[in-house]
Amino acid sequence: MAHLRCEFFAESLTLSTSMTVILPERAAGQIGMGGALSDTPPPVLYLLHGLSDDDTIWLRRTSIERYVSSLGLAVVMPQVHRSFYTDEAYGEKFWTFVSEELPAVVQSFFRVSAEPADTYVAGLSMGGYGAFKLALRHPDRYAAAASLSGALAFSAASDSEEVVRSAIMTRIFGEQRAAGTDDDLFHLLETADPATLPPLFLTCGTDDFLVEENHRFVDACATRGVDLLSSFAPGEHEWGYWDTHIQQVLAWIWDLRGSAGASRLVDGVS
Repeated sequence: MAHLRCEFFAESLTLSTSMTVILPERAAGQIGMGGALSDTPPPVLYLLHGLSDDDTIWLRRTSIERYVSSLGLAVVMPQVHRSFYTDEAYGEKFWTFVSEELPAVVQSFFRVSAEPADTYVAGLSMGGYGAFKLALRHPDRYAAAASLSGALAFSAASDSEEVVRSAIMTRIFGEQRAAGTDDDLFHLLETADPATLPPLFLTCGTDDFLVEENHRFVDACATRGVDLLSSFAPGEHEWGYWDTHIQQVLAWIWDLRGSAGASRLVDGVS
């Protein structure tokens, strides 16, 4: 895989920002790593970070580069600070950045597919919320979306909201709660046409402080008839769980793409 850290100016943010990108390449002579590169632009996974992290964190805490090396999958990891992937009431337009400007920038910088059938999004914690919000608000742009230990219900006064509410939530959403708006995933589920939504995948540790709201999201999807695959396994809100279960996400994506190689990625994953 080719690894790049790209510093660029984002017009929607009116500031310089960064993204970490890994791109497929042939690597037949590289010890311990596969390689895959086709004659067509590769599919792309937008992989989103959590509240306390940045665009480098997935590479630093997991083996994501090794996991995708034989898949021919590009991975784009943007920097959004502590924004909850939202146009902040008292800050910058991070929703506009990640939903509109980032894909355009990626297309202008890199040779990756622009087809919705080749475009995926996933994230952990705050990034799980961002991934599902992208899929629910722009279902025509993504082939699938996944959340790992997502902060999915903070807008409805959930436990996760109490962790980060106060100054952070006021800066992002202003004085009003996000419940009942397009920043509320449960509201988006209630108002979406399930037939138009891409497949969703949710995983959360059974000892994670966000597990109850993840169960609530599963129940809400079942009520609405939304295509959601869920997986709850022993684990907390930590990188050991996410390193294991991002492999499960990749296997699910490749299964959706009809790849015979997906099964080997889930060996040992419950």
